[in-house]
Amino acid sequence: MVHLISALLVAASAIAMHAQGAPLLNKRIAQVIADSTAKWEQACLAAGGGQQCNPVSVTAFTTLLAAAGPCEQQDSADAMVDLAKTLNNDADMIKFAQIFAQQPRNTPNSQAVPYCQKAPKNSELNGLFQCQYQGADQKTFVGGLALGAAGTIPFGLSAPLSTLGSCPANPSGPIADGSQLTDITSDPGLQNIPSSSSSSSSSSSSSDGSSSSSDDASATTSEAAASTEAAATTTAAAASTTTAAASSGSSSGSFQLQNAKDAQALNAKFASLTADSSCNEGDQACIDGGFAQCVGGKFVNMGCGASTQCFALPLVNKPGTSLACTTSDDATARMAAAGATGGITGSD
Repeated sequence: MVHLISALLVAASAIAMHAQGAPLLNKRIAQVIADSTAKWEQACLAAGGGQQCNPVSVTAFTTLLAAAGPCEQQDSADAMVDLAKTLNNDADMIKFAQIFAQQPRNTPNSQAVPYCQKAPKNSELNGLFQCQYQGADQKTFVGGLALGAAGTIPFGLSAPLSTLGSCPANPSGPIADGSQLTDITSDPGLQNIPSSSSSSSSSSSSSDGSSSSSDDASATTSEAAASTEAAATTTAAAASTTTAAASSGSSSGSFQLQNAKDAQALNAKFASLTADSSCNEGDQACIDGGFAQCVGGKFVNMGCGASTQCFALPLVNKPGTSLACTTSDDATARMAAAGATGGITGSD
């Protein structure tokens, strides 16, 4: 009888929590983060961005991890717009950057993710903030913050959203757990920006000086992974090698072959890694075919889009490598184009 009463009390408590809108389980809500910038990267390549596209894309989608700071996603969206402005203000790139700025971030415990509390660099992003996932408690934010506390109200607003968990691109509310805004809409929803937020001033909306923005965005990834071991450090350089090396006067042929050999070495090393391999915060790798980043001392595999896998690839225009989701045939062709033999790992 005692056990029966205890069970009834537990069930009643669970029902009460559910009635109040609290999630029954505190679980991690994640996504295939590489999908969040896939359409932006395609638009960038179509606009002629070439080798500048992937590093900005990789830097951006890693900001959706739970360990990222509250403004890193917005900073990356700014970098995406910066690059678009150097490519004739490409409209598709800007549109997908605006949608990316609203993509929900991973939550480690089924709580809503705090909002950035600063204005974006580019006026195209004014008033935009991330949606939340449906499985998150919309009244409690990561860190135990109650709705109304600092960081729980989007920048520029003075009160909580009338529809909790919503964003301009999806004003009806939060989106399904693990889903991508770009699969739901191609409209960033600028017409849905709350009036008090849309008037927020941008710190800089001109395109002056934007020609170097892609290097700035890449440098962010380099700083984040500065403490990694040799192989992962080379991987971080894949997304962030600075232009200093490119200006050293080396001929393209001399570094392209070395880039391919470095990429092959990384792919060979990645083949031996698992989700349980030791790592340092910020390390990046390809594990079991997916893009992975070290969070809390363990690799978190973010996967890749359908029919693609994660590989280290040689850069073409400057020394270094990059991590990207592509097909094995494409990765093999890139090694061969740089003059390397042995396929993806150098031993095929």
